[in-house]
Amino acid sequence: MNYTQLVAAIEAYSENYDTSTGGFVANIPVFVYNAEQRIYNTVQIPSLRKNVTGTLTINNKYLSCPTDFLAAYSIAVINPDTSYTYLLNKDVNFIREAYPTPTDTGTPAYYALFGPDTSAINELSFIVGPTPDAAYSVELHYFYFPESITTVTTGQTWLGDNFESALLYGSLLEAGTFMKSDPDVMGVYKQRYDEAMGLLKRLGDGMERGDAYRDGQTKLNTNLKGNVVA
Repeated sequence: MNYTQLVAAIEAYSENYDTSTGGFVANIPVFVYNAEQRIYNTVQIPSLRKNVTGTLTINNKYLSCPTDFLAAYSIAVINPDTSYTYLLNKDVNFIREAYPTPTDTGTPAYYALFGPDTSAINELSFIVGPTPDAAYSVELHYFYFPESITTVTTGQTWLGDNFESALLYGSLLEAGTFMKSDPDVMGVYKQRYDEAMGLLKRLGDGMERGDAYRDGQTKLNTNLKGNVVA
């Protein structure tokens, strides 16, 4: 489902085609964006993961986060032989106590989310310890929100292409809130949304976390009559 199809479906389900300034149609991008945020904060799907490489500056223990950074999965120093050494996540006070002065240099072994970047107050930065004694290449694997289907040039996203039901019913919940829809209608939307999210969670937090070789194939237990049992 691309964005044009999604908008048409939201209008049809809601039976609302109000195009006035600040009206229903004008707020559809808000409904969709809010639904995306709700979904992305509920299930960890692969499209929310991103890798970037950067360089630690010699004698500087701070590293700027990407502008779309939300949370870290891992940070690794890339060694000269291209092997990876993963840094351990600690609190800022641990790094400050373990390496109290900037002259405590070496290959970084720890990192922490430090706070606002001094050069870009709206962005975050990391602190590493010890202070880098060379310009080390690093790879950051992190959590971010992909571009919204409301603004992406192609009008298509992983979520819209693969789990349109979650996106549609999440958007309808937001639209229903805007219209102050009847509780029965909202209840139906919520039920369908929960069903879609259950399937998405099964994929993102279940099937994609293993394989049949290691975990065995998923199967349901049944009794002699063929009924599913717990």
